[in-house]
Amino acid sequence: MNDMNDLKTSAISGGYVWIGLFKVSDSWQWSDQSNSSFRYWNTGEPNNLGGGENCADVNQYSQGRWHDTTCNNLLTFVCHEDKLFLIKENLTWSEALRYCRQNHVDLVSVHSEEIQRRVMNVVKGASTAAVWLGLHNYCIMNMWLWVSGEMVCYHNWAPGNVTTPENCSLENRKGAVQSGGDQRWISLPESHKLNFICSRY
Repeated sequence: MNDMNDLKTSAISGGYVWIGLFKVSDSWQWSDQSNSSFRYWNTGEPNNLGGGENCADVNQYSQGRWHDTTCNNLLTFVCHEDKLFLIKENLTWSEALRYCRQNHVDLVSVHSEEIQRRVMNVVKGASTAAVWLGLHNYCIMNMWLWVSGEMVCYHNWAPGNVTTPENCSLENRKGAVQSGGDQRWISLPESHKLNFICSRY
């Protein structure tokens, strides 16, 4: 290549695509602030060729492996929208439910292990020890329900945290997920003020 314009033209026509990985100091970080350590660099990459290669792209001709490059190249890009949002306001469960329904879709309902993994990734940034989920106790029937109306089939309860009929009348309890440790579900009085996770599912 003779100059940067040749590189840019080749990149656009050669199938190079931006991904959300960039370098800050000597550390590569994801633009969505996730803490994934997964890397898929092409052989010899990242090499900071010529200096200033602080962004990452992927090329279809290198089996999807990544390359570091300068951030001002003109490339197509891939967007990823996570549908879970950690809200770092401290609200009661009812306030959190209202906030999510007004600004997103709902408090998150965890129907599968896959959604639980996403929740576990999101809660790491919380400023409270637990984070509200869309999980509430239907005491009369001795069951837990999601705000979506579904019964809880997938379980991730911490030991001793499922409310029984004998004590559920003492406090109206809701479900939260621990932001540290094993990130298991716990039941708390709904008046506690916690961060919470909204969903766009």
